[in-house]
Amino acid sequence: MTPDILVIIPARGGSKGVPGKNIKPLCGRPLIHYTIDAARAIAPDADIYLSTDSDEIAASAREAGLEVPFMRPAELAADNAGTYPVLIHALDHYRSCRGTDPDIVVLMQPTSPFRTGTHLREALDLYRRAASSPQGVDMVVSVAPAKTNPYLNCYEESPDGLLHISKGEGAILCRQDAPQVWEYNGAIYVINPASLRAMPLSAFPRRIKYPMTATDSLDIDTPLDWLLAEAVMTQRLSTPSNF
Repeated sequence: MTPDILVIIPARGGSKGVPGKNIKPLCGRPLIHYTIDAARAIAPDADIYLSTDSDEIAASAREAGLEVPFMRPAELAADNAGTYPVLIHALDHYRSCRGTDPDIVVLMQPTSPFRTGTHLREALDLYRRAASSPQGVDMVVSVAPAKTNPYLNCYEESPDGLLHISKGEGAILCRQDAPQVWEYNGAIYVINPASLRAMPLSAFPRRIKYPMTATDSLDIDTPLDWLLAEAVMTQRLSTPSNF
């Protein structure tokens, strides 16, 4: 039986780094439309929840044909509002409509325009395999190779103002000798709903990585990120077979 998947796209109206970025045109299309397109590769529109406090973002989603089942309450739209209560709010809405939780929750940030349906299907396959294993899984999360390595070139400052290597004794001098480390890229989170009900994502003990390339992992947070995304998207749209 095909599992029920709930896709949640959180898109708050306020954006400091790139004002209005969720609906800002990227190569002629509102940024959020790229995420809506990708979500449709794994779920019908009725199972794609856009969680927003912004009438403008909701209108942009409707222009793409996606209905917006609810508006996010003001207390979940403040600058200090975390993702966890937003996810629970959407999950509660799903339960109130269906009488149960979905089998899988997929969190998709709208600032990752290079995440595709192929990426999502591969991450879901990885989740399903892990979920059927004896240890189970809380989440499959997309990652990219970390730009800095705590064993090699990532430092912390001590109380006396001196820099010290973040991890290890500083004996590793060559990048090839350092352990591989990863960073979340913000594109895909495939989540066990029971785990989500029990604890926030940061507390999950059973997390499995889904690696993506640095380019596909591009997350838009700053004006420089936007310029890079425009350059990459322009190149990919000119050679659609590569996208």
